[in-house]
Amino acid sequence: MRWKRVFGLLIVAAAAAGGWWYSRPTYKPVDPALACRVGIYRLDDGRLVDLAPLTNSDSLRWRVLDGRSGRISRNERGGWQARIGWSNDPDPMPVDAGSCASPRFVFDGHTGERLSFAVTDTRFKGDGEELAGRLVLPSGDGPVPVAVLVHGSEAYSALTYNYFQRLLPAHGIGVFVYDKRGTGTSTGRYSQDFSLLANDAVAALKEARRLAGARAGRVGFSGASQGGWIAPLAATRSDADFVAVSYGLADSPLAEDRDQVMLDLAAKGHGPEVLAKAREVTDATGAIIASGFEIGYDRLDTLKARYAQEPWWKDMKGEFTGDIAGYPAFALRWIGPLYDQGTTWNYDPLPALHALKPPLLWILAGADREAPPEETRRRLLAAAQQTGRLTLVEYPDTDHGIVEFETLPDGSRQTTRVADGYFRLLIDWIRDGRLNEAGYGKGKVLARPVTSGASGIENRESSKPTSD
Repeated sequence: MRWKRVFGLLIVAAAAAGGWWYSRPTYKPVDPALACRVGIYRLDDGRLVDLAPLTNSDSLRWRVLDGRSGRISRNERGGWQARIGWSNDPDPMPVDAGSCASPRFVFDGHTGERLSFAVTDTRFKGDGEELAGRLVLPSGDGPVPVAVLVHGSEAYSALTYNYFQRLLPAHGIGVFVYDKRGTGTSTGRYSQDFSLLANDAVAALKEARRLAGARAGRVGFSGASQGGWIAPLAATRSDADFVAVSYGLADSPLAEDRDQVMLDLAAKGHGPEVLAKAREVTDATGAIIASGFEIGYDRLDTLKARYAQEPWWKDMKGEFTGDIAGYPAFALRWIGPLYDQGTTWNYDPLPALHALKPPLLWILAGADREAPPEETRRRLLAAAQQTGRLTLVEYPDTDHGIVEFETLPDGSRQTTRVADGYFRLLIDWIRDGRLNEAGYGKGKVLARPVTSGASGIENRESSKPTSD
């Protein structure tokens, strides 16, 4: 979940225009010449390649099961140019996506055939809004597990952009995907009210069961990022059979900002004394944003007077603390409420995690800058021991999205690929209800469901990466 760093722009715009009102980001429709190529293809060597649209782009992203990815777009000669990973570097790999009139897919010297699934579009009632959804089932007529895809904080249409609606069915798993309120063709205003969004997810699960009918095997939730707050809460309000969470937090949204600030300062070389001072600031900024920008300014002003001239002050960033600390109270009181998205800032996820009845899979990104994992790891290990229903896996040296990266000279990160094993792990656990002992790349299993005579907690000091 991202706090938009727009205070400066909003103040200037509001002064010039005499006012401002919140509107969610807009996304142009996918070019039909690209949309006709979207799908998952089986190559003549057996590999699967998914082609997905990118928001506000004239490119498609390809993904393969081992996590490698890249972009393709039209070149000046009317053919196709591949780009490596998330960079703009040309990829010499040959690719040809044909045309809408003459569909043809050639990837890395192999031809591919697009897979087809049983697809049912629907509209259903969420918590006071009408939501657009889609059930995608693998071929056949027998029962299959069905994963209800729970969104992160994105404001775009999941029906258009969520590639798991093809990746999972290609491996024998049904999917129910839906546009959350205020996005795509669903009604309402975009919201980050977790209780409201959990109620919408409960409605989605009911609709998935209804549409799947006799083909519904186990039906549960699979969510990422912000979905880590929503999916477990929805499961406590429904008859979900499983919950899978990827790179979410088992702590509050306020803690997300706090931990990001600590990472920012530590990366700049600041030590424990500075971090303790910064913690005072994050407590103050958290109180302001959680109050809807109504109270807490006196405390922040006191801290500004005490610390603002110290060298570390300018290095604070975080989810929102750097922004709030950088502007006067009158601007925050004026602009902040206009940008309110109803975020449940003080949400404590632990009661829902402990109340969960179905099995839970949680996958951590070990070097996550957006959702720092240290406190979440500690909390989940404790929950695993207490509940006995949690599988916890961590991919070291990966960032938000379970992505590997290169660190650039300026300290920023360039995504290179999704970690090998991540997709297979998620597929196996949802489809089979367990993990394959052969392992999933560099993923480390930190906790397993408790069985008779076992604690369920791995020895983290001696735990070795799983291997293929």
